[in-house]
Amino acid sequence: MADSLFPESMKDSWNEGIEAENESSEISFGRSWRFDFDQGEFVLTPTRKIASCTGTDAWVMWCRKAIRTPRYRHLIYSWSYGQELDELIGKGYSRAVLESEIQRMVSEALLVDPRTADVDGFYFSWQEAGCSFTCQVTNIYDEVLRLEGSVGDG
Repeated sequence: MADSLFPESMKDSWNEGIEAENESSEISFGRSWRFDFDQGEFVLTPTRKIASCTGTDAWVMWCRKAIRTPRYRHLIYSWSYGQELDELIGKGYSRAVLESEIQRMVSEALLVDPRTADVDGFYFSWQEAGCSFTCQVTNIYDEVLRLEGSVGDG
């Protein structure tokens, strides 16, 4: 009786194709739908179809959407997508702790995407009801995006 369902010649070849594929594959920037975050709706073409974008513009759409989407709230997204900034509201943390946590959470949310190389250059603006922030996001081609977000009503 055989110990394995697979022939001896196949036993060691399971990971060969996967490893070679991962080494040779280039990161694709893909395609995305254009969304107007100020208006809260998709951008339409003159023929009333949803406009799309590719390359760096698709990555920018992904970053802007990821930073506005609460993690774990929508079943359609994986658990690694989105941010957890709402967890900071009303905790009574000092500004230094809040700024550190915002930096960590935003970086975690954006660095999940293999197209994103770095998140830094945070700037914080405090209001009575919350905190607004901007940061610099760099992709793998050294293209830079200035990203804005907020915690609370700021």
